Amino acid sequence: MVKNSNSNAAIDYVTRVLDSIAEVQPDTWDALLALQSDASPFMQHAYLLAMEASGSASPATGWQAHTITLEREGLLVAACALYIKDHSYGEYVFDWAWANAYQKHGLPYYPKALVAVPFTPVPGARLLAADADARCALVQAVVGWCEERKLSSLHLLFASATDVQACANAGLMLRHTVQFHWTNSIPGYTDFDGFLASFSQEKRKKIRQERRKVSDAGVQFRCSRGADISDSDWDFFYRCYERTYLEHGNAPYLNRDFFSRMQSAMADNWLLFIAQRQGKPIACSLIALSSEAVTPSGEPQPKVAYGRYWGALERVDCLHFEACYYQPLEWCIAHGYARFEGGAQGEHKMARALLPVKTTSAHWLAHPAFADAVGRFLEREGESVEDYLGDLQQRSPLRKEHPEA
Repeated sequence: MVKNSNSNAAIDYVTRVLDSIAEVQPDTWDALLALQSDASPFMQHAYLLAMEASGSASPATGWQAHTITLEREGLLVAACALYIKDHSYGEYVFDWAWANAYQKHGLPYYPKALVAVPFTPVPGARLLAADADARCALVQAVVGWCEERKLSSLHLLFASATDVQACANAGLMLRHTVQFHWTNSIPGYTDFDGFLASFSQEKRKKIRQERRKVSDAGVQFRCSRGADISDSDWDFFYRCYERTYLEHGNAPYLNRDFFSRMQSAMADNWLLFIAQRQGKPIACSLIALSSEAVTPSGEPQPKVAYGRYWGALERVDCLHFEACYYQPLEWCIAHGYARFEGGAQGEHKMARALLPVKTTSAHWLAHPAFADAVGRFLEREGESVEDYLGDLQQRSPLRKEHPEA
């Protein structure tokens, strides 16, 4: 553990660099997370600990975990999960070109520092803080630690708006990417048919045809949540999940032990859809669910679902669309969920009313010349992303008179 003092705006903080999130009390971490406006289940103590303890994100897989905390008067006021990495896999914000440029100039890009949730491209709070001053102090502490360690760079991925502001104030460079999210109407859709009524006629007809192909193939779905997901269901899910990766020539990022830990520690945050034909399971999709929370004023936080993993043992036309979009969206509508996030990439999601959303990451490079070059690149890339968003928004599948949330 490294301990030092950090003074920011006449406020003294004690900074600690821990070797594992296990060194932070779960209740203390989760209480700080609950203060964030963009909290997600992927930043819960149990989720991050499962990444470490299962070996999924470990030194053996190129993820050396650290937890940086700030204390004020003995109380935890800021914290983040940080990883030292010797590769760029499992991040979904691609910096391979930067690493290659360093190599061509005889400079080491790895190891680098990453503030992110391993293998999880879901936007949300990364810099947990009790207030804006603590968040800014945390950014300064993390950058300072990276300088002391002589790391090439720091990357904070899929950050919340408050994180982005703190990073921008500290001089970090911002990078934008595009994801696709579904947003419920206000008031919410009454049912899936009500949702389809918001589409143009052509798009509505296509969705009905896709769903009919699956049902005509004799496929039916059942869904289970939390403790109702049985051991055999989890086993079947992992078989499908693993096969998806192996079919693409890769080993899965997450091992079976990770999901066993999810089953025991965060069961209520998971929803599983299993496709069956003649009583035999053939495919599945696993959806993460936000934890119940309230705003500072005591109002319930909007409920959010996150599309995470899918796999199939048999090929059925349009089964992927049904398992990963239509079944989850129908469930979200029935249960009053405000948003369904479809994950990284994939313009095909737009046809299912998952509309484009800009996500932001923040970056610090120690080498001045490379930082200048990357800054210019990000300016050009940012303009391209804005043009891309504008083009996508012109291709919305929703009727023109339908207000897009």
